[in-house]
Parts: sequence; C-alpha cells; structure tokens
Amino acid sequence: MQEQLAFEVTMQCKLEEAIGIVTEALKSEGFGILTRIDVKETFEKKLDIDFHPYVILGACNPNLAHAALSVDSNVGLMLPCNVTVEEDDTGASRIRLLNPAIISQFVDYHSQEKLKDTAELGRQKIMKVASQLQNRHQVDA
Repeated sequence: MQEQLAFEVTMQCKLEEAIGIVTEALKSEGFGILTRIDVKETFEKKLDIDFHPYVILGACNPNLAHAALSVDSNVGLMLPCNVTVEEDDTGASRIRLLNPAIISQFVDYHSQEKLKDTAELGRQKIMKVASQLQNRHQVDA
C-alpha cells in the first residue's frame, strides 16, 4: 500500500506563530526541532529573489530515530523528518508534516518488515500532531 507523503493543515495565523504552535505540538509527541531553514531568507541572500515566507523544520523523535536506524542505517539519509511552514498572501500558514511511514518505502523488503511497527508509531504520532493543529487556528473551509 502506498503511504501518504505528508499531512497538511492550514491555520489562520502568521508564520512565526504557526512555527511556535507546530513546535509545541511536535514536542507533545516526543519530537524536537534539530534544524530550521529559512527558505525566504536564503533565496534573498543567495539568489536575490523575493520569495514568500517559507521555513523548513527538521523534526526528530530520538526514540523512533534510534529504532529505525538500528534496523537500517540508510534511514539516516531521510532524517530528520521535515515539516514545512509557509505563509500565504492572506496571512494564513500552511503546515505540511512528513509522514514518517513513507521512509520505509525506500529500504529493502527485509528492512521494511522490521520497520513496520516503528513506521506505524511514527505515522500515528504525526497524525496526532496534525490533529492538534487542525483543532487549533483552523481556517474555515
């Protein structure tokens, strides 16, 4: 079965507020932020291009990372799990959370079987984060 790449939520708040909310929601499920890439700032500095507010957060749950890396060290190529936060013209922020279960699709079958439980636990935790965000500051459809 093909896994969904990411879970997406739109919240009615500016980028920095959304990043704070996302960080706290991730923390509640055992994830920390290891990296922060400000794409807008990077494009301005390196390419002299004005880009909309867009940040990539590198999120990691140490227990899940350890379990996955213990099965197949190639998983490290796909860690940390990325979370993107981008602000649109209306001031709303779109958050996309990588589905950790997607990682198991890129390892051999033997490793996939061993990663099944860890991948599912990661997927459930990220879904809980998405649900927390959905219930808070959601844009009315």
